Amino acid sequence: MPFILPELPYDTSAFGDLISAETFDYHHGKHHKAYVDKTNALVAEDGALADASLVDVIAAAKAQGNKALFNNAAQIWNHSFYWKCLTPEQQSPTGTLKSMIEKSFGSHEDMLAKLKEEAVGHFASGWAWLIIDGDNLKITSLHDADTPVAHDMKPLLTIDVWEHAYYIDYRNARPDYVDALLKQAINWEFVAQNLDGSGVSRADQ
Repeated sequence: MPFILPELPYDTSAFGDLISAETFDYHHGKHHKAYVDKTNALVAEDGALADASLVDVIAAAKAQGNKALFNNAAQIWNHSFYWKCLTPEQQSPTGTLKSMIEKSFGSHEDMLAKLKEEAVGHFASGWAWLIIDGDNLKITSLHDADTPVAHDMKPLLTIDVWEHAYYIDYRNARPDYVDALLKQAINWEFVAQNLDGSGVSRADQ
């Protein structure tokens, strides 16, 4: 069954100038859609993957060294996860998530600073990630289309640092984009759901 472009969990105008409707139109409506269309075309060429989940397609493409399929399928997963990491309603971590952030980084502010440093310092295209490793939270980044589900990582939060995520609104000012998202647009409820296992799973799609 073909993969489909997921609906955004909010209106494209919900973030105002923070993330413009034009950015969503291009980022979701064109870039994300192109990954979906290309993945479906590549899967259609391989009958063995016709009924595979997205995560299984990613794993198979990695094992086969099929870079085109891996990149496009991984970008579907990364983007679908990213949209859920955002919310137009400003939130703060609470409960177990807040405690784990303080244990791993000292404070919420320190964690945001480290995540911003990772996202801004990541060379060229890719993704900055907050992940859980055992009993600790860690920050890392992956290049291009690479995805945590290809590395047995458990992702909690991501920031897209491909230029198409921010160039319309922020031009080349990646630090301003990252700072705006981290301070005003993170869906910490979704991050907490990923921590307790009720959010996006490895088997989604």
